[in-house]
Amino acid sequence: MASGQPGFFAELKRRHVWRVALAYTVAGWLLIQVATQIFPFFGIPDWAVRLVVLLLALGFPVAVVLAWIYELTPEGVRRTPPADSPQVRPEQQRRRIARRLNTAIIAILVASVLFLGWRLHAVDRAGSLPAATAPAPATHDEAARPAAAAGIAPEPAPPKSIAVLPFENLSDEKAGAYFVTGMQDLILTKLAEIADLKVISRTSTARYRSRPDNLRQVGEELGVATVLEGSVQRAGNQVLVNVQLIDTRTDAHLWAQSYQRTLDNLFGVEGEVAGKIATALDARLSRAETASLAMVPTTDKVAMDLFLHAEFNLGKGFSNYDTEPLREAIPLYRQAIAADPDFALAYARLSFAESLLGWFGGAGADVNELAERARTDAERALQLAPGDSAAQLALGFSAYYGRGDYGAALDAFARALRAKPNDTGALSGRGYVERREGRYDAAIASLQQAFAIDPRNSALAAELGSTYAMVGHYPEAQGWAQRALALDPENLNARAFLSIAILHDSGDVAAALAAVPGDAAMMKRMRVGLLTLQRRYGEALGLLDGVADTADNFGYSGGSKSLQQAQLHRLMRDDPAALPLFGQARTEMQQRLSTQRGIAVSFVRLDIATAELGLGHAQDALDQVAVALATAGQSADHVALPQVMKVAATLYAQADRPALSVPLIENVIATPGAGQAYAPVLLWLDPAWDPIREDPQFQALLKKHARSRPDLLYERPAAG
Repeated sequence: MASGQPGFFAELKRRHVWRVALAYTVAGWLLIQVATQIFPFFGIPDWAVRLVVLLLALGFPVAVVLAWIYELTPEGVRRTPPADSPQVRPEQQRRRIARRLNTAIIAILVASVLFLGWRLHAVDRAGSLPAATAPAPATHDEAARPAAAAGIAPEPAPPKSIAVLPFENLSDEKAGAYFVTGMQDLILTKLAEIADLKVISRTSTARYRSRPDNLRQVGEELGVATVLEGSVQRAGNQVLVNVQLIDTRTDAHLWAQSYQRTLDNLFGVEGEVAGKIATALDARLSRAETASLAMVPTTDKVAMDLFLHAEFNLGKGFSNYDTEPLREAIPLYRQAIAADPDFALAYARLSFAESLLGWFGGAGADVNELAERARTDAERALQLAPGDSAAQLALGFSAYYGRGDYGAALDAFARALRAKPNDTGALSGRGYVERREGRYDAAIASLQQAFAIDPRNSALAAELGSTYAMVGHYPEAQGWAQRALALDPENLNARAFLSIAILHDSGDVAAALAAVPGDAAMMKRMRVGLLTLQRRYGEALGLLDGVADTADNFGYSGGSKSLQQAQLHRLMRDDPAALPLFGQARTEMQQRLSTQRGIAVSFVRLDIATAELGLGHAQDALDQVAVALATAGQSADHVALPQVMKVAATLYAQADRPALSVPLIENVIATPGAGQAYAPVLLWLDPAWDPIREDPQFQALLKKHARSRPDLLYERPAAG
């Protein structure tokens, strides 16, 4: 090197190469992070992010070379002269350029730190449970992505993860769909018992085709690396089961096998399949898990066929809280047990069906008897299979639904999770109990944990929406309800929860009405209530008349059809029509009283009070309200108690007792978790308050909640 010329590193510094390299690196990192977050939002495919990374990597040496050759001057970009050239910029000017580059680097670093802080905050909020973790209204594709619920990009699927797609029914008798679904469930249940595997529940896979065209997309939506495809062909006593394990990332077939069996020796196929999958995925099996795979629930083909049929009905009943298929499932389970008295799994599932039917009011059956039978059947399942997670799950729901014993329920769910760590039934059951205990953050955490395992479970998404509504986070509640509907447009609970969240958030009755279309009884009943808020009593009555008067359609919490008809006639000031209906409703509710238990008794007593008030028996009505409140007050049910208090407050108002009504409804509004039971906006909309609307106490309540008044959304028309 010639004397007087700077060394190589000094020359790098003079030409600002290191500053350009640093600025390029930090700016490139920031660009990649932004692309990772923004591209999925606009539906831009993942390869675009990889292209950005590739282009930035290729651009780095180009940027460094250009920084060596050129420099930034007040006159623009110029070629950098050699160190010994007379054209070299003065030191002061070079320092000014260096300061500008330093400022740019600092600005990019600050932007990067802010972005990183936001990302860490978002992830922290996703791990804890504020309202922001709930999704905004989602498209169908976005709803499929479990990570979208937390507002973060989906993570790569673990290699030991699997989803069992719906099996194809190749049988001539298409009515045997229950058998095909049952075979899929048996295999899925065995897989879920392997702790080393991540297994997606059937509710998340039910809406896929048996052989989807794009397995990579399916894998990304479900967060799994493999799927199991299968088909079942049954002809008389012969059964052919074909299964194949496929890598969703490469479409490679990892394992496939056919099982040609008769119904008599079909038992154990599910364990064989699960064992082969575990081997193919290199999953570790404990000694207990190996033994569990070899176990069969029954060796009686008649019992198995009846059990699979019952399971099919239970699935239909649970998805939309439909009591009719639940009632059909129970005798099928009992017939399966009659064929095989040692059928532990049938006892466990029978218990769950009985608990669920009782929880929904019994649909004409005695709830007390259902609760006792559910407990007995769960205990019998445990005697036959002490370590079985299904038996523990049944015992937990028996304690929760049947007795309101939350501690016993949580203990049983914990034991079920020890036996099967990713059991979504136990996780969601734990969440439901935590919700009843008033621990809403814990409930949301449990439900989100279950949803992560079961990312296309519309029922779970709807329940998350309901829970957010309870704590008054209505935008998040709407987001989860819409996600549930994107997953399953037929989810009536999700439509109901969406309507309630819209109404309680804004008072927009028209929008709430639009959320509950269709001819289903639940949707019609929802619209009856909303039309009542608009004082369109005649339309509401006509719609109600079209709902069949069955125990499945009119449960304990909404009153009988005759009671609802009577209330509408009363609001229309049509006493001749209202009075006989109130008399009929009182008789019906008095008969129903002996068939209920727990806090459901409070709801029935409030229905009796409504009928007594309509008949002009004010003191009898007030006595029933007092008993209902006392009964509910002994309950630890933080979800139902505000609902009881709300109805009681409206009855006090209709009896012209503002001194009792106003403090009670104010207590409801102030109660944590009462956001789905009531909202301040309804104080202006609900005709139940009309008898005391001008009372000074009620006017003071309106003034206190004046910000909730829906001035622009609703004008009250004349009654009738």
